[in-house]
Amino acid sequence: MRAYIKATPLTEIGRVVMLGPPNQGSEVVDTLKNVPGFEILNGPAGQELGTSETALPKTLGPVNFELGVIAGTRTVNPVLSQMLPSPNDGKVSVESTKVEGMKQHITVEASHTFMMRNKKVVSEVKQFIATGSFNKYK
Repeated sequence: MRAYIKATPLTEIGRVVMLGPPNQGSEVVDTLKNVPGFEILNGPAGQELGTSETALPKTLGPVNFELGVIAGTRTVNPVLSQMLPSPNDGKVSVESTKVEGMKQHITVEASHTFMMRNKKVVSEVKQFIATGSFNKYK
């Protein structure tokens, strides 16, 4: 979303919710990007999601739209979690999901892979889109 908006400026965006986004990159990419097969599994975009200052997430700048971010704190992949600061969702640390300009940030006990199916996450997304605030803040 952030890369698209930077490349294609929009005048009206509305509210956006990101689920476990690597807004500051992921240390998993830093560790595994040169491992054979990583690019095949994650594609060229996966290669861009590291944490260096020249990696894509760090070049996008702050958001200028109404953004809520939901970060997970549970993992189904303890191997990848060892590559990340805690807490994390198995792919991205909670801290790396944050971005300057976001309106609200919450955490839920969900893994990165299954976050979109989590009933609490779905409820929070609906609430933020409708009101601009997560239930947790009500």
